[in-house]
Amino acid sequence: MAVNTFPQLSNDNDKVALVEVDQSYSYGTVNERIDRFASGLLAGEQDLEEERIAFFIPASLDYVTVLHGVWRAGGIAVPLNVASAVAELDHYLSCASVTRMIANSEYHEALSELCASLNIELVSVDQVLADSVGALPKIDETRRAMMLFTSGTTNKPKGVVSTHKTIKAQITTLIDAWEWSENDVIPLFLPLHHIHGIINILSCGLWAGATVHLFSKFDIPRITEQVTSGTYNVFMAVPTIYVKLIQYFDSTDPATVRAICDGFAEMRLNISGSAACPVKLFKQWQDLTGQVLLERYGMTEIGMGISNPYHGERRAGCVGQALPGVEVQLFDEYDSPITEEALAGEIRIKGENVFLEYWDNPKATSESFKDGWFCTGDVAVWEDGFYRIMGRSSVDIIKSGGYKLSALEIEGVLLTHDDIAEVAVIGVPDDTWGEAVTAFIGLKPGASLEYEDLKTWCEGRMSSYKIPKHIKLVDALPRNAMGKVTKPALKELV
Repeated sequence: MAVNTFPQLSNDNDKVALVEVDQSYSYGTVNERIDRFASGLLAGEQDLEEERIAFFIPASLDYVTVLHGVWRAGGIAVPLNVASAVAELDHYLSCASVTRMIANSEYHEALSELCASLNIELVSVDQVLADSVGALPKIDETRRAMMLFTSGTTNKPKGVVSTHKTIKAQITTLIDAWEWSENDVIPLFLPLHHIHGIINILSCGLWAGATVHLFSKFDIPRITEQVTSGTYNVFMAVPTIYVKLIQYFDSTDPATVRAICDGFAEMRLNISGSAACPVKLFKQWQDLTGQVLLERYGMTEIGMGISNPYHGERRAGCVGQALPGVEVQLFDEYDSPITEEALAGEIRIKGENVFLEYWDNPKATSESFKDGWFCTGDVAVWEDGFYRIMGRSSVDIIKSGGYKLSALEIEGVLLTHDDIAEVAVIGVPDDTWGEAVTAFIGLKPGASLEYEDLKTWCEGRMSSYKIPKHIKLVDALPRNAMGKVTKPALKELV
């Protein structure tokens, strides 16, 4: 694949590719604009030669123009989170050695001082767009194409570099597994600095010739209105979004809720990812809409690696099997493959979907691979044909009293308590236990909870050694842009 050319992006394709508010754009219109932007970036040069170009743009035609324009001109696209703080942006831009920043004009005042301090040229899309299309380079698919940053839930975010070939593999495995087609219509409201929004929704949609509705944020009234009218047949979100929808239903009149749920029921696919989907939420959504959520597993470095099946059983609390073209193996702490069921091990991945390198960090890159396998740092078990994620080895596996405990498993049980709205479980250093199971709990409005009452409630619902030794009530759990709890921040609250 040269220049990351998506098969449906051609000047003579009149099908609607993007919908932004009340404006529709055909594949042909989008393609011509991408070519003009790429030509403007080149400004007479033959090839950007992997220049890092960052962009600070919400979901829009401009975002798609910049992403694909950078690819076609031979640059490395560095999409940024428009909700990032200046200190975070400083880290990303410095780490990537960015030379140009593309941003909507309304952001220029906020970004100008930072860009000036880093000697980065700050421009808008309109300033770059050429009047006509010039010669564009032919680019080998093994060249670097995109740099995303790790979520930073366990340490300082690293720049994850993918090639054009990597991106193609990440897209096509999902096109195959989830049966994407040009008939699909999907809303995109997730942040576009992350695999979930960029690959799973936007790129799969455009590759398949589908129509993607762009939202700068999760706008419940607008989106549910479209759901009710039958606009969408595919819906992808993080668990937090499904929770927000259920909360919205609780405060909305029953007839409206029924119409929305009927709209979801008519869809061909609802997917949950980017954080573990609690079994309680899985069952709630099924009861409300009839939709059996398809949960999958992925990360910045691999795109998606494991997925529940499109056809067949989708098991609550599990992420399914390896995707087409992806090899998955569990390894024990001695780097030996695990062949028995129900034994926990680290997930390791092989395949063309795996990233090339951490930018300017050969040590971290080398340490993340063993014998050709990418070491995810996530722990899972294989149970009766399905992988079940136990958590992140560094924060979700608690070593307490000689046991290895899954924080996610304990959280799943606690979430079934009538008074608990959200919970995160971590291990806190303890002289007696090694690590003491500690639960940070956000209560439902008007609720109260004492430790002894919770302990009594837990008895019979989980083994005694899994019951939290301490609880801490919080107004809200700290989360990143994808709704994933940042557990290191919790340790600072102990």
